[in-house]
Amino acid sequence: MKLEISVDNRAIDFDSANAEICEISPGLYSVLYQGRSYVVRLKSGADGWQAAIGEHRFEVQVEDTRNASKRSRASLAHLHQDVKAPMPGKVIRLLVKEGDTVEAGQGLVVVEAMKMQNEMKALRAGQVVRVAVKDGDTVAAGDVLVSLD
Repeated sequence: MKLEISVDNRAIDFDSANAEICEISPGLYSVLYQGRSYVVRLKSGADGWQAAIGEHRFEVQVEDTRNASKRSRASLAHLHQDVKAPMPGKVIRLLVKEGDTVEAGQGLVVVEAMKMQNEMKALRAGQVVRVAVKDGDTVAAGDVLVSLD
C-alpha cells in the first residue's frame, strides 16, 4: 500500500510493501524501512495525535485515500486496534471482557514474560469486540490478545 506522508509540509513517498511494521505494544511500533530501523511511539494529545521517533516529535493526521474525491479525513481514534503480545509469555489476568467500553490508557490484560508482569493498555478509547485469550493461556510474540473498535 502506498501512503502519502507529509513531514513539515514536505511530501514523502512511503510504500509499505517495502517496509516491515510491527506493533510492539499499543502505541509502540518497530519500523524497518530502506535498511534503517525506527522505533515510533504514537500518543494522543489535546491537539490530536503525535508520533515520536527518538527526540523528534511530529503531529500525525491520517487521510483516507480510498475516497480521493472527498479526501475524507479519518482519525486514529476511529481505527480498529489489535492489542498484541510483545513477547512470548503467559496470560496472568484479563482486565476486560467483550462488550466493555474502555478509555485510552486503561489496562486490558496482564501478560507475564521473563518473570515480569506487563499490563497491555488501550491506545485509545473504544469498545472491546474480541478477547482472544483466557487466564492461563500461553501466547507467542505478536499474538492478538484483545481487539478494540
